[in-house]
Amino acid sequence: RSRGLGDVYKRQVLRIPKGLFYSKNHVWTHLERSGNASLGLDDLLMHITGRVELKNFRNPGERVKKGDLIAEITQDGKQLKIMSPISGEISDVNENVKSEPAVLNEDPYRKGWLYKIKPEKWSAETGKLVMAEEARDWSEKELLKFKDFVAHSMKKHAPESTELILQEGGELNDHPLSGMPAEVWEDFQKGFLDV
Repeated sequence: RSRGLGDVYKRQVLRIPKGLFYSKNHVWTHLERSGNASLGLDDLLMHITGRVELKNFRNPGERVKKGDLIAEITQDGKQLKIMSPISGEISDVNENVKSEPAVLNEDPYRKGWLYKIKPEKWSAETGKLVMAEEARDWSEKELLKFKDFVAHSMKKHAPESTELILQEGGELNDHPLSGMPAEVWEDFQKGFLDV
């Protein structure tokens, strides 16, 4: 039997490190001793999308505001826009994730970071982010929301392929977005990343 997203969550395979802040658009951030904040994509997003490539990366020295586009993840012509959870100046870019995007799935929190940013409004902008148990509870709710989203969006855009996404018992397969059409990716962007 193939592994499903529900199994991933039940077996606590879903990685949610406690010392990080998680934004509602599935980007994590962490203030380092250096004063820079690292940020990257959360494990739940990686389980939903599967293997992706990164495009439209920003460069060191560029300033970003909270909510600015910092990257796009793409897969077979489908894409999702990734927005910054914080404002500041980009001090470093992880070139490794551009050349080896598999590291995003394998180690999204250590080797898979995207940027280091000198934050400008850390306290103000992280006040609404979640961490620790709150992040775990939020991830569980996002998974339930995603399950409802799949049923609704697939019915609308690809009713014939719903069985490819759901296992027996209605559990989601791991990486369910990878098998869905671009229209579903667009709906996912609006419902999960543009928040």
